[in-house]
Formats: sequence, C-alpha cells, structure tokens
Amino acid sequence: MEFAHVSVLLNETIEQLHIRPDGIYVDGTLGGGGHAYEVCRRLSPKGRLIGIDQDAAAIEAAGERLLEFGDQVTIVRSNYCNMRLELQMLGIDRVDGILLDLGVSSYQLDSAERGFTYREDAPLDMRMDRRQSKTAREIVNEYSEQELFRVIRDYGEDKSAKNIARHIAAAREKKPIETTGELVEIIKNAVPAKVRMSGGHPAKKTFQAIRIELNRELEVLKDSLDDMIDLLKPGGRICVITFHSLEDRLVKTIFKTNENPCTCPSNFPVCVCGNKPKGRLAVKKPIVPGEEELTKNKRSKSAKLRVFERI
Repeated sequence: MEFAHVSVLLNETIEQLHIRPDGIYVDGTLGGGGHAYEVCRRLSPKGRLIGIDQDAAAIEAAGERLLEFGDQVTIVRSNYCNMRLELQMLGIDRVDGILLDLGVSSYQLDSAERGFTYREDAPLDMRMDRRQSKTAREIVNEYSEQELFRVIRDYGEDKSAKNIARHIAAAREKKPIETTGELVEIIKNAVPAKVRMSGGHPAKKTFQAIRIELNRELEVLKDSLDDMIDLLKPGGRICVITFHSLEDRLVKTIFKTNENPCTCPSNFPVCVCGNKPKGRLAVKKPIVPGEEELTKNKRSKSAKLRVFERI
C-alpha cells in the first residue's frame, strides 16, 4: 500500500516557520514528507532539512518524495525525543526551525494490519515503531482492570472508561483478546446505547488511549519540548500540530513556561529566581483548519497548531 498522508495545516505551518533559505530545519515527525517537501522547496542550495521518523514505511515514502533535493536532506530512523543526539551525530548544535505533526498518520490508520483502526479486524498491534516488542495486545490482556481504567480515562477521556475496563477484564478471563474486531465488540457492549447513538464510534477513544499508552506519546512530548526550544537559534521557531486535547494542553503549558519561567511569588516586587524567558508565543491562540481544509480532510477536525519563537 502506498504511503498516503494528507498534511494538515500545511500552508499555515510553512508560513509560521519563517523559513530562512540558508537555514537548517528539522521535521521530527517526517511521515510521508508533505511538510518537509514544502520546507525544502523554500531552501537555497545551502539550506538543509533533517527528517526524523520511527516508522520504516514513512522513511521509505519520504525518501522517495524528497529525492529531488539530494544531499540537502538527511533522513534518520529514530524518535524525535532523540533529536539532540541525532543532530550532534550530524555535527549540528543549533537549528533554525523544528516541526512536529503529532498523532497517527492516515497511512497508519488505513493499513488495517497495523492495528490502529477500529473499522477493520486485524491483530492488536498499534506500534508506531515496529522494532519495539510490546504491542497493544499486551496492554489489553495484561494490564490490570485498574490500569486499563486509568489509561482509558486519562488518555481517551471516555466517560465509560470504568465500564469498558470491566468488560475487557471479564472477556479476557474466557480467552485472550487477539484482534481489533474482538476489542470493538467488547467496547460496544460496555457503552450505553444512548451514548453509542450520539458520540461517534464507541471504540474511538479507547483505541486512541491504548495507542498513546503503548507509544508513550505524551511522555515523549513532555520530555522533549524544552530540549527542542534549546536547540533553536535566536529567531528560530518550533511549530507543533496536535490532534488531542491532552497533547495541546501540554504544548500550551510548556510554551508558556518558556515564555514566562519566573517562579517568584506574585507579591515580589522584583524577580529573584533568575529564570529568564527563552522566547515568546508567536501566536497567542492555536491556529485551526479553515472551512476548505475541513471539507477536504475530515481528519483535520481536531488539529491545532501552536508556535514558539526563540529569543
């Protein structure tokens, strides 16, 4: 299957990156290379793009798409949390811009055998990096009922979390849960009919929660953003596209803390903590897709772009 992925908020992201033709840019979630291609088009022969992704299919697709830019492009198979280390190995210590397009790609959702989708029956997998051994099957079958409840409540923000966890625990007593189809049926039985009628696909939030837990998506983001801001040259920008309220909240909080890191009590006349701002929010409110994009790509509905500029 061809790696097809529609780049969300493409024009807005490219505009916000303020691309310097001779600059060095990092796409930490390369995917099919849609955003990266538009960055490369705006670079002079002196400019560089470093693309990072942990998915082998994405690396292959992006490699083909960016072939025309030759050795201006370096593609690395890794997680963006290793960005500083990967850049050091390339002899780079500061960059002009960083881009993250979080969440799961259209290709991953549409490849049924990857186990991300609740719309087709496939083995419970959901690994973004297939080199890791742990899969969604282990979470579903080996987490305690209490742990499952925590994951579905916190990462899926599902009101039926307790009931879903109970139904999963009861079902696996009889036999292990092996496929996405089996899990969907269990979830459907756990969600009240009234909720099923109104709230989209009943399994959507649980699948999202398991995926986030398995791939440690929020931890990786939380542990990486400060480091990425430190990698930026003065005037450099980081653009982060999120698809989930917890991700967006995390990005918003970390950006704000880097804009105003002072920890002194509000009644202090002057700052004594010595924490200096690293930059500013380039846009006060997140940028969201316009009507045209929403019509063309319904998966862009929950997308939010936040931008931070280094001083």
